[in-house]
Amino acid sequence: MIRSILEHVRAVYAKSDYPALAEQLELWRDLRPFAGKRLLDATPVFTNTLVKYLPLLAGGAELAIGVGELTPTDPKVLERLRKWGFRIVAPGECAANEFDVIMDCAGEFSGVDARCGHVELTRSGVYKYRGCRYPVFFADAGRIKFIETTLGTGEGCLRAFKRLGYDLNGKALLIFGGGKVGGGIALYARGAGARVAVADFPGAGRKFPAEVRKVDAGDRAAVAAAIREADFIVSGTGVAAALAEHAGELCACSAVIANMGVLDEFGDGVPAERVLNGKRSLNFILEEPTHLRFIDPTLALDNAGALEVLRGRVAPGVRNPPPELEAAILETVRRDGAIAAELSMLGDL
Repeated sequence: MIRSILEHVRAVYAKSDYPALAEQLELWRDLRPFAGKRLLDATPVFTNTLVKYLPLLAGGAELAIGVGELTPTDPKVLERLRKWGFRIVAPGECAANEFDVIMDCAGEFSGVDARCGHVELTRSGVYKYRGCRYPVFFADAGRIKFIETTLGTGEGCLRAFKRLGYDLNGKALLIFGGGKVGGGIALYARGAGARVAVADFPGAGRKFPAEVRKVDAGDRAAVAAAIREADFIVSGTGVAAALAEHAGELCACSAVIANMGVLDEFGDGVPAERVLNGKRSLNFILEEPTHLRFIDPTLALDNAGALEVLRGRVAPGVRNPPPELEAAILETVRRDGAIAAELSMLGDL
């Protein structure tokens, strides 16, 4: 398995695209910290996800791939994994305590007990772990996730629009949600020449530059006016049905509408055909939704979380990554990564 993945990865990526995972691969190949342990990894399956598996396999893990209803996948990569001999499982296909650690995404496997605990990759899934009595390493909570969800998601959103033939230069873009996802989309859209407005509640989200217009999400009339004025609308709140009260305006407006969250942020009042990619995250129309160079630190942190859980270093309940663990990964990315210069862009938000 490792040889097959390595050959495929080296044909697609430079080592500078995945410095943190490359360092884990070298370290865990010698230490074998997962020897004899069974892991389930439910990270969305794309070509760049293959790189995440390498350190786990080299570290001795018996690895299964989890695919839930909300988990985006590239069917070609999934079929390749099957040919390489990986077991592919859905949430209802694995027994309680079958795995030592479950590395979850969007809480799809939150109802499946693991011997040692879980790792959760996304904020949209963490609510499913509220009140849990076992350890959950929450990879989304740290600084590293900003690289993926701000730089990576913002860049991926713009790539997807370009893939579909849309040019944002001189166009009015309304973004719902001013957090990590919305902030990154605003950053790249401004760079593409768009006139950007962000709808969020006062005091929520990020502080934006003066040229980004703020819209009070609690002011229904102001939001309705911003929808009518927009050429493009993107939702990135991370909350299911967050825009449901604006369904009428969204259906009636002339804007091109997209979702950049894992969940359906528009609600049942907006039909799937009114939203690009049927309400699924727009960047998942791409073969690589988020470039590996942006997601490498997150994937490495998720892997490291599995080891923290396995070693009993995570207390019961949802726990944030230790600052020193994130600092070590960030140091590697700044030293050896292809995005070393781009990290400074985070200070512009």
